[in-house]
Amino acid sequence: MESCRRRGLSGVLCSLSLLCVILDIQLDGVLGATHAEIEHHLEMGRKLLAAGQLAEALSHYHSAVEGDSKNYLTYYKRAAVFLAMGKSKSALPDLTKSIQLKPDFLAARLQRGNILLKQGNTQESREDFEAVLQRSPDHEEAQDQLMRANELEELQEEAHAAYHQGDYSATISLHERIIEISPWDPESRELRAECYIRMGDPQKAIQDLTPTTRLRNDNRAAFLKLSMLHYSLGDHHESLNHIRECLKLDQDDKECFSHYKQVKKLSKQLDAAEELIEQHRYQEAIDKYESVMKTEPNVPFYTNLAKERICFCLVKINLAWEAIDVCSEAHQRDPRNANVLRDRAEAYILNQEYEKAVEDYLEAREFDSEGERIDLKEGLERAQKLLKISRKRDYYKILGVGRNANKQEIIKAYRKLAQQWHPDNFQSEAEKKEAEKKFIDIASAKEVLTDPEMRQKFDAGEDPLDPENQQGGGGGGQGWPHHFNPFESGGSFHFKFHHN
Repeated sequence: MESCRRRGLSGVLCSLSLLCVILDIQLDGVLGATHAEIEHHLEMGRKLLAAGQLAEALSHYHSAVEGDSKNYLTYYKRAAVFLAMGKSKSALPDLTKSIQLKPDFLAARLQRGNILLKQGNTQESREDFEAVLQRSPDHEEAQDQLMRANELEELQEEAHAAYHQGDYSATISLHERIIEISPWDPESRELRAECYIRMGDPQKAIQDLTPTTRLRNDNRAAFLKLSMLHYSLGDHHESLNHIRECLKLDQDDKECFSHYKQVKKLSKQLDAAEELIEQHRYQEAIDKYESVMKTEPNVPFYTNLAKERICFCLVKINLAWEAIDVCSEAHQRDPRNANVLRDRAEAYILNQEYEKAVEDYLEAREFDSEGERIDLKEGLERAQKLLKISRKRDYYKILGVGRNANKQEIIKAYRKLAQQWHPDNFQSEAEKKEAEKKFIDIASAKEVLTDPEMRQKFDAGEDPLDPENQQGGGGGGQGWPHHFNPFESGGSFHFKFHHN
């Protein structure tokens, strides 16, 4: 205060003067500490970067930049970490700041030019390479990159001209080199994807569009297009995943929300239908697949799938004729579908049309080029066995019942036919002989089809009464069950019915 009075300062001004002195002292201490901390962060960042611990290194470089925003090298080093992490878009602002702080820093200019070139920005990348060459005319990398930038610009112009002329094949060919030079350019991939779509190759379009969702900050258009492509291919779960990503970016996006509702509804129906099949609730599954066709009548995949699965369910509930009709329609829509051919073969077996069943299984196996499907192999073998047996004796045909007939229906048919073909009903020896043969077949059919074990063998393509299938069995031909023939005693046997 004494010094203030000597200088003629008032009390208030003197107090302010003292406060400034104190603040200067404190700031000097803080700045000194900060400088030490900055050096520490830079050293730790360098060590962690060398050790490949990128996230930890980045954290230290963040702190270094915050502590000293005027050091061009700090920005450059942080950009190097971003690039090592594959975050080129984050590296660009740091490189630009480094160049602003030191315009003659050629390493930063060259690095920025390389990134811009990979992003497809020929004009700005050329400016950086030319700036490097102005200060260092013999810089080989800058010379090479400048040539690549000029080449890219020419290719881009040529590709756009080909696209507008409708030459999609040429556009795709040109983009092989374009994307090689500028792999981070979303526009090039989007244009090539559009060409693939127009040429009917949605899978390749998906391959090109997928990276663009990361190359643009808000690429809702790509997520929507990916969702629609997956939807058209029948991959409804993947379609749902992509459209949800679109809504994460903007939940009010009208196009994405509209498509989301459609995909979600259809996906829910499809999942529910398959769950019903797993639970053996086949009629309910049929109803659900009918709903699928109403929900999406315009995309062929879903109608084809619904027809295929309805065909399968009809076979499971033993509706042979209905199954054959639906399976035939499904086969016409999708001729190379082995599942449809398998299921129609099973429907033919239910309908005792074994030759057609064998034909369908043979055709189905043509589409299983590596022969890996056991169901087709075993199904064909069973159909062939049943065909062979049918040319001898088909117990279902003998009794005139379907393969899904229950025991009561089998006994009822047996009694009716046994009464009709009992030998006592015929007069001449020839008629009696013919009646005996039929009566033996009828009794054999009844014995096999009312015995669960023998019926299971027969359904699997094996005749349990065929001597060839019995150990120690004798001669061939048709025989009475267990080798007992009631007519061998000279025809004195009288058949009696026992009504249980």
